[in-house]
Amino acid sequence: MSQKSLKDWFSGNMGTFIGSKSNLLMWTVRLAFFALMLGLAVQAMRFFETLDLRAYLNGLLIVGIGIVILAGDLLIRNKQITTISAVYFGLLMGFLLGSLLVTALKPFIEGYLPGLADREQRRVSDFISVVLTLVCCYISVSVLIQTKDDFRFIIPYVEFSKQLKGAKPLVLDTSVIIDGRIADICDTGILDTKLIVARFVLQELQGIADSSDKIKRNRGRRGLDVLKKMQNNPKVEMQMHEGNLAELRDVHKVDERLVVLAKVLSGRVVTNDFNLNKIAQLQGVEVINLNELANALKLVALPGEALAVRVVKAGDQMGQGVGYLDDGTMVVIEQGRAMIGQDVMITVTSVLQTPAGRMIFGKIEGRPSST
Repeated sequence: MSQKSLKDWFSGNMGTFIGSKSNLLMWTVRLAFFALMLGLAVQAMRFFETLDLRAYLNGLLIVGIGIVILAGDLLIRNKQITTISAVYFGLLMGFLLGSLLVTALKPFIEGYLPGLADREQRRVSDFISVVLTLVCCYISVSVLIQTKDDFRFIIPYVEFSKQLKGAKPLVLDTSVIIDGRIADICDTGILDTKLIVARFVLQELQGIADSSDKIKRNRGRRGLDVLKKMQNNPKVEMQMHEGNLAELRDVHKVDERLVVLAKVLSGRVVTNDFNLNKIAQLQGVEVINLNELANALKLVALPGEALAVRVVKAGDQMGQGVGYLDDGTMVVIEQGRAMIGQDVMITVTSVLQTPAGRMIFGKIEGRPSST
């Protein structure tokens, strides 16, 4: 991963990324198939004593069938195993039901064909059998295709859950990439799971980096620098995901696409966005909010504990001063306005946990609390 370049990600040169080996293998299979069809066409032409029009037509027919199959394979790019399974098992079920129906109804069919010769009766009976089989195949395939999303089967009506080795992958949001703290977390080596960066997230990040607004442009470039840093970090495995999933075809908003992608990959969304956090939770997707993580790692101060704080500014209430701990926790100091610019020892009186973080209230040691 460390040898891959983000420049290739954005330029669209995906030859060195996901799918390159499989694409090469597929083209090899296609060329081998076409060569075999050509060989069959030549062999079919040799069945005729002379290379007349019929021989050439047979050869062209076989080559044409091969071309049609290859063209269909190339045109239908986003193939789904559920759809293929539905057609396959639908045909099997249809042939089975058709065979059972024909076997059961054949005596009745022949009994209703009086006055016909045996040969004619067999011909009519075979025709009815073909019709019944085709009807059963159509009904079976139609029902399975319409219910495949509910059952997601490989074998009909048996659901297989994807077995994941190790921890669940982490799907990164644009906000958490721009924030940059995810790169610092990666440096600690605490993350032993794969980080997923979706293609549409990279495109959004590139759009921010190309913005005419200076602030947005700087944020976008910061995000690219963060990705580059994680890309070169040997302690983390980062993978780009194209996001070409059937579940994403009708989803256009980046946040919604991110949640759907995480759900399909059985992963967790990493974000700083409060709204995305709620959307993911409503859809049953696990979320790691870096703001909540940062708050959980902040120093725990208990009432009665002594802290050293530097008063940096006045508070909202009369006589209050405000200081900050090394981790950014705000400390509101009673009667501390006169001590602005000085280091003081305070005694913690209470701690308030808010969605934005933790706030500590205290008084300067040796001074009584205001009433």
